[in-house]
Amino acid sequence: MKAQESLQQLKKIFQTNNQQIKRREKNMTEKTIKKEIAEKARKDENTIFIGNKPPMSYVLAVVTQFNSIGSDGVSIKARGSAISRAVDTAEIVKNRFMKNVTVKNIITSTEIMTNEDGRSSNVSSIEINLINNKKAM
Repeated sequence: MKAQESLQQLKKIFQTNNQQIKRREKNMTEKTIKKEIAEKARKDENTIFIGNKPPMSYVLAVVTQFNSIGSDGVSIKARGSAISRAVDTAEIVKNRFMKNVTVKNIITSTEIMTNEDGRSSNVSSIEINLINNKKAM
């Protein structure tokens, strides 16, 4: 009888420990997920997506982002026909408004887009990364 009671007590202890471990693992994964989301939001915060507006609208957004606290770099992204506006935006920021900004790197790629008809087509994309040299030093 005592052996069975001991076994039951041990089972309860193991179950309790397993539940505690599972709770800790769940909390750790939730913290990790929240941390990743915060990192992604911070990255997206420093990204300007170029669309159909005039380049000066995006220049204002880039300059505002550079002047915000803790921003030492801004990424400008565009696809398709907006690529020329992205290049114009980067050059206007660099040459007219912020002389201390330089191009860190330029990444070009091709994205496969699916139409409403179900056909796929290739769309060019560009990412221009600008850095502020005064803040970096």
